[in-house]
Amino acid sequence: MTLARLDADGSRGVPERRYLARSADGGHTVLACLPPPGGDPAPWAVEAQQAARLAQPGLWPVVQLGGTPAFPWYSAPYRPVLPLPAVLAAHGGPLPEPLVRTLGGTLAEALASAHVLGIVHGGVCPAGVLLTACGPLLGCFGATRANPGASPTAATGLDTGCLAPELASGSPADRTADSYALGAVLAYAATGHTVPERQEIPAGLRDVITACRSRDPQSRPEPAQVLAELLPGAAYGTLAGSTEPMSLPGRVVEALSRQSAEVLAAALPTQGR
Repeated sequence: MTLARLDADGSRGVPERRYLARSADGGHTVLACLPPPGGDPAPWAVEAQQAARLAQPGLWPVVQLGGTPAFPWYSAPYRPVLPLPAVLAAHGGPLPEPLVRTLGGTLAEALASAHVLGIVHGGVCPAGVLLTACGPLLGCFGATRANPGASPTAATGLDTGCLAPELASGSPADRTADSYALGAVLAYAATGHTVPERQEIPAGLRDVITACRSRDPQSRPEPAQVLAELLPGAAYGTLAGSTEPMSLPGRVVEALSRQSAEVLAAALPTQGR
């Protein structure tokens, strides 16, 4: 049973359809994801199957696969969560620099851990950053690879500002493309845009974001370097997948709490059912 959409009506840059729902047996609340409308669902389903085999810290878990080849889906246990665009909407604009640094450092650590194992995310974008009370997780796994060579806007719904220039010419997504997309996410969190003018970016973040978004793939920093730049002295392995509450603005905490209460109210049986 569908309880609510995760993304607001008219949201752009969301490469899959996401819903808060109750499991068929009524015993669990889940985040259910479906491929974007209008495209070939097969590549998306392949990426979902690959994501289900991963247990990487900092990646949103895929725990159940289902459907048919024409209508695939996957789900994960529900926890109060806001996509990054909803976080900025709740906050009322771009996030303060300290929070951008913490978010970016946590995402960088998650990507660094994945890259060590040869895993390329391939779908990093603002809508793919899912913020929980304990920090961000990366969803939308493989959204870029799911439609290689296709129009990113038409085929995946991805914000084209997150796609490295070389991908437009048919090059496969790799670690350097993840770094480019990470820079776009940092830019979005700090300014509300994935492709801001340089002077729009806060001075303390300008150099690292510009380096990530270099047109030359070899000039982009590795995620571990981004982590060191954003959070000097942070102990590697302590951020992604943390179970400790994260310091968040009051309006964002309120939005997470409101969602949790609404989901609970929608999931509870009513008299006469």
